Amino acid sequence: MSMHDIWNPWHGCVKCSEGCANCYMYFLDKMRGRDGSEIYRTKSGFDYPLQRSKDGGYKVRSGETVRVCMTSDFFLPEADGWRDDAWDIMRQRPDVIFYLLTKRPERVRDCLPPDWSDGWENIFFNVTCENQRRADERMPILLSLPFLHKGVMCAPFIGAVTLDKYLACGQIEQVMCGGENYDGARPCRFEWVQSLRAECVAHDVTFSFIETGTVFIKDGKRYHMPDKRLQSVMAYKSGMNYAGRRVRYRLTDSLGFEIPDEYLYKPTFSARCRMCASRMTCNGCSGCGKCGGGDDDD
Repeated sequence: MSMHDIWNPWHGCVKCSEGCANCYMYFLDKMRGRDGSEIYRTKSGFDYPLQRSKDGGYKVRSGETVRVCMTSDFFLPEADGWRDDAWDIMRQRPDVIFYLLTKRPERVRDCLPPDWSDGWENIFFNVTCENQRRADERMPILLSLPFLHKGVMCAPFIGAVTLDKYLACGQIEQVMCGGENYDGARPCRFEWVQSLRAECVAHDVTFSFIETGTVFIKDGKRYHMPDKRLQSVMAYKSGMNYAGRRVRYRLTDSLGFEIPDEYLYKPTFSARCRMCASRMTCNGCSGCGKCGGGDDDD
């Protein structure tokens, strides 16, 4: 997954459920000598979607998907004073898809902007369902909220999850899952992935198995894979990814006119991306050249 598709308007979080126990953000902050529970508004990165390149164009191009608050939670109470400014930035970029993910869906309705109505076309709202307990707690709230595009993230995937009765309503457009990483990583079992994929296929919902996690159990055998690239390749080779019905966003320019598909960003990939399990749901290669992988002609 490339860094050019991430926008962190604030950093730091408060642990709130089982999936938070071995939080990757806390781990990485600790490696840098920082405290992950320290929450602050970012300075240079807060207005990232509005920043422009030297040629005058936006750094984030029309049609790109931007993942929001990957080192926090967009609906964190401690961020209530900053959220309106973040909503305003998303309002100014109706040509960009903003991917929101939360473990706090019970707070969402009270945190929506006054002009929200039934939702904005450029917002893709997701909840985390790391196990069945959290799925049954958060999915009914997700289905009740006014969003035009909804998805589910089962990561860290630390327990079997069935979503069948929730997928049956037709609101869910994408399900992603992946194992846990870093200190204390709990195992992800392949049969959980297979079962969840089967439910998504039955309802024609896109399913993406993005990584095995550090500890992966398949056919009774336990695998230890600390290398995240290997995790992604193994997830890709499992053949679990499934492209369901297409998610259609109505992206517009600043005047409200719909932007034709031919003018929207199309992901490109390097040869290094060929067996990446996130490819189906990724913004593609940023073209930095650091990996030396060359272009993928596929």
